[in-house]
Amino acid sequence: MMRFGSNARNEIAVAPDAAIELRGVAHSLAGREVLRGIDLRLSERRIGLVGRNGSGKSTLARVLAGLIAPDSGAVTIGGTDVARDRRAALRLIGVLFQNPDHQIIFPTVAEELAFGLKQLGQSRAEAAAGADGMLDRFGKRAWRERSVTELSQGQRHLLCLMAVLAMSPAVILLDEPFSGLDIPTTRQLRRMLDGVAPRVLQITHDPSALDGYDRVIWLDEGRVRADGPPEETLALYLAAMEEDADAGTDLFD
Repeated sequence: MMRFGSNARNEIAVAPDAAIELRGVAHSLAGREVLRGIDLRLSERRIGLVGRNGSGKSTLARVLAGLIAPDSGAVTIGGTDVARDRRAALRLIGVLFQNPDHQIIFPTVAEELAFGLKQLGQSRAEAAAGADGMLDRFGKRAWRERSVTELSQGQRHLLCLMAVLAMSPAVILLDEPFSGLDIPTTRQLRRMLDGVAPRVLQITHDPSALDGYDRVIWLDEGRVRADGPPEETLALYLAAMEEDADAGTDLFD
């Protein structure tokens, strides 16, 4: 089981709060409309986004992070258009995807942690110092020169989290990041996020992952179908999923 440094919860500095705004966001992939005129203002500290597979969740995650530009509309965080200003987007939003191997690109832990800091304009020495500081805060200095291939799945998830937090983003976007992890590792990573993350927006198909959240949005066929307190939105979502399962409606189309 992974163990985190005892001081990690209190020592991570985060960026100031910043609201997320989506105005008329629409996007198509391979000629299919995936996102359809989404308008949202997100200011709560913990926000969940649910939807079945193919509802547009992962595409929306990439649009929110500025990784792809919407065909129409805009996403801003604290007033900054994340698709137009990629340097600012790096400071504003950090992303944890389902598979850490899709994020990790360097052979050693220290290089991976320093990479994002260099993207922010830090010198090699500054980025190395920042990487060491993050390792110290999590009690993982012994990882510094370790090859990422030696890390377990849970440890690679933690490395990605440290790399994101090192850049002090205003928002952390989670796109099914704990899928495939065991229960103890998942719980420890969630406790870590609760202690150090600013705003968290979690995209998931699993309602139980959103316990204690402030707001939940249900995305269906690229549109917002429900938006409000978790107990209300999730009740509607689960009822619809049960109805579809009972009816066998297009489950494998």
